[in-house]
Amino acid sequence: MARDVRTSGGGPGRRDVRKLPKAHLHLHFTGSMRPATLLELADRDGVRLPDALTSDEPPKLRATDERGWFRFQRLYDAARSCLRTPDDIHRLVREAAQEDAADGSGWLEIQVDPTSYAPRLGGLIPTLELILDAVHTASRDTGVGMAVIVAANRMKHPLDARTLARLAVRYTDQGVVGFGLSNDERRGLARDFDRAFAIARDGGLLAAPHGGELAGPASVRDCLDDLHAQRVGHGVRAAEDPHLVRRLADTGVTCEVCPASNVALGVYDKPEDVPLRTLYDAGVPLALGADDPLLFGSRLAAQYEIARDVHAFTDAELAELARQSVRASRAPQEVRERLLEGIDAWAAEPPEG
Repeated sequence: MARDVRTSGGGPGRRDVRKLPKAHLHLHFTGSMRPATLLELADRDGVRLPDALTSDEPPKLRATDERGWFRFQRLYDAARSCLRTPDDIHRLVREAAQEDAADGSGWLEIQVDPTSYAPRLGGLIPTLELILDAVHTASRDTGVGMAVIVAANRMKHPLDARTLARLAVRYTDQGVVGFGLSNDERRGLARDFDRAFAIARDGGLLAAPHGGELAGPASVRDCLDDLHAQRVGHGVRAAEDPHLVRRLADTGVTCEVCPASNVALGVYDKPEDVPLRTLYDAGVPLALGADDPLLFGSRLAAQYEIARDVHAFTDAELAELARQSVRASRAPQEVRERLLEGIDAWAAEPPEG
């Protein structure tokens, strides 16, 4: 199951995108797992995985209808069921940090709903504390700065989201930097979760709900109006509404765009259909992300390769994308300054070859 897509790096007249310092702001917890790790954990516990998770190729997905989304969620849940011990959590986080380090990421904000893991790990509070301990350890060992976005689930009751928001606020000084809202954005109204986001916002957390991938521009607008989003997970469908594009550009709300994910889930048929260039040229801040590499087959640097090879981004524009990711992050000031200096140095170096 060696199906991680690796980038080609540099090449004649090209700088290596893996050496470009950047921040990674859209990576889901279980979805960050290495395929080989999933197979090993499943074998250890006798878990029979769906065939799509044991293939050498990423699963064929199309989540633009409820049946397709259900299949995607079934695969994700099967993978999550293999995370059973504190050591498993530490391993996943450590390997996610190692993969990001190899791709040039100096800051990673990993997104997790701790309620999904709590039954096996002793409850909600012990689970979040375990995840934060794993993040601190992995950051120390790999040199990649890390933080956590606690994400509520649209498919659950808004009261559950309020509980999570209160929990997240309790750990703002221990590595939680934001509050999100994930799962199928076609289900549940954003305004149903406004109280949870108010709790998080009052506690100093960044608001980063999903919107504008499976649903259209209205879902992005709802994230802005009802949840006061400072970043939008995905947000690509905003490109269908020029007024909304201008609003995002004028307000500086960053869209966490995940090109490989958009195509894998059937939102767009081909990589060239992803409106990356449209949003960038309009001045919308962007932060490229890998979303769920386990299911989509490519990690962070590969998203920059898509921008370069499919959307004709120059190295100067790739550097600006990296800057936008750093500026939109919750990294400490000294980390931001170091990464921005590294980006400038990368852009100033002569191309390889």
